[in-house]
Amino acid sequence: MELAYYSDYAVRLVNTEEPARNKDALTSVDAVRGLFAGNAQAARRATDADVTRFRSVRGRLRAVFEAADGGDETLAVDLLNSLLLEFPVSPQISGHDTLDSTGKPDWHMHLADHPSNATAGYAAIAAMGLAFHLTTHGVDRLGLCEAPPCRNAYLDTSTNRSRRYCSDRCATRANVAAYRARKRLEADRSADNGRTAEATQPSTASGDR
Repeated sequence: MELAYYSDYAVRLVNTEEPARNKDALTSVDAVRGLFAGNAQAARRATDADVTRFRSVRGRLRAVFEAADGGDETLAVDLLNSLLLEFPVSPQISGHDTLDSTGKPDWHMHLADHPSNATAGYAAIAAMGLAFHLTTHGVDRLGLCEAPPCRNAYLDTSTNRSRRYCSDRCATRANVAAYRARKRLEADRSADNGRTAEATQPSTASGDR
């Protein structure tokens, strides 16, 4: 499994909360288990205590995205380094169960599940994945959706570093809102110009009489 895959763990956790909408999907142990994306062995370790622990890690990961989105690269890196120190990874070479085109094992780096608890394991994987993405693609590739009130996290993988929204839905909503705002502005300007023209039009009433 490629290390880049693990960066999705960070995005998945951060986006369980929508602060502007006062929504939080991380309210039960089942919600925690759902974040492991099919890793049943790791998910089974989750307990009710992990709900609070996951929320804490979520806040720290969001802080990384907020710093990156705000252009503070040093702060983003410092915050991520603190997570990496607290939740170290256990790298392993894997490939026994995956064969390449020649029939040989497809050796690759894998981050092993942390043995202590579900939160530690998830945090280690998420932080390492995010660190790999940051150092490979740049801090500016970590963003927060610009379509208000959404502030979901995303990883920009576009070729021209142009991504601004977390999803096509938010991009469409933002474009529609911008279009409507332009139309309102044009209508207001047209109305203002009409009123100005009426006010400056010379009166011919006295001459007619």
